[in-house]
Amino acid sequence: MSCVHPKQGQEPNGGVTADQVAARYIGQETPLPTLEIATEAPGGGGACDRDYGCSYSGTISFRTPSTPMPMEYNPRKLFQRLFGRGDTPEERKELVQETASILDMISEDAQDLQRSLGLRDRAVLNDYLDTVRELERRVQKTQAQDLSHLKLPDVPVGTPDSFDQLLNLMFDMSALAYQANITRIVNFMMAAEVSGRTYNNVGVPDAFHAVSHHANDPVKKEKLVRIQHYHTDVLAKYLKKLAATPDGDGSLLDHSLILYGSNMSNSDRHNQFPLPTALIGGACGRMKGGQHLVYPDHTPLANVLVTMLDRAGVPVGSVGDSTGKIAEI
Repeated sequence: MSCVHPKQGQEPNGGVTADQVAARYIGQETPLPTLEIATEAPGGGGACDRDYGCSYSGTISFRTPSTPMPMEYNPRKLFQRLFGRGDTPEERKELVQETASILDMISEDAQDLQRSLGLRDRAVLNDYLDTVRELERRVQKTQAQDLSHLKLPDVPVGTPDSFDQLLNLMFDMSALAYQANITRIVNFMMAAEVSGRTYNNVGVPDAFHAVSHHANDPVKKEKLVRIQHYHTDVLAKYLKKLAATPDGDGSLLDHSLILYGSNMSNSDRHNQFPLPTALIGGACGRMKGGQHLVYPDHTPLANVLVTMLDRAGVPVGSVGDSTGKIAEI
């Protein structure tokens, strides 16, 4: 999502991802500039990479080259982040007002403190105040939201035992986030790097990561296809939900642009070429659909990202190693 090769080391050092570039232009009018969702803990609960640490396996979104965006994989916490803490609309409204009052008090105290600090401490305080101001902006946007037209699910108690329920629930909440205009940009990591998750719901009791290293074993390859087919089926269900949700003069799908892809080609060899990528949605009439396009080998994937940003009205000249936009889409 940045098309920048990260530098080796335990601390993150890569590139700004396309979603965060978009957030600077189309993310500030909503309570959440972007939303990061996952289905399991970073690294699938396993050990971090020896050469690159945990940063790159735990997220697909970077706000700065050294600032990875944490991904929420707990459905209850995701619900609270989107719609507020509390089990009823009344409780959620009261808690938002309480947060606003606390932020007002913090801002006043911090401004008084600022006058007595030296330059270095004042810089630290300014960073803190920037965070407070962002929280204030989100609270103000949240207070202005009218969620009365939404049919919200019950507040999740925790993580469902069924992975199928979890995956569909996270997709459903991201659709509600779009519908309520809580955010315009969502990143969804459907499976963690080095995932140890099993897929008994489609007849695969083996861990995903172990299956992905198939060594050309036809039995393992068939299991891998089954998992990938399942992921695509769940995505299709989500897309149908967006297509059935009215939005202005069309549907949410008409007004969205979704990238579906992977960071691996041949997972057994860790190959990063070629990467088949699907672009889905109408982009408010700015994208041509119904096409299967094939480009010369090693055409930068970043060209797709630049084109997506352009179709979303984000004025950006390049992303990573991009060489231009793709006119055909």
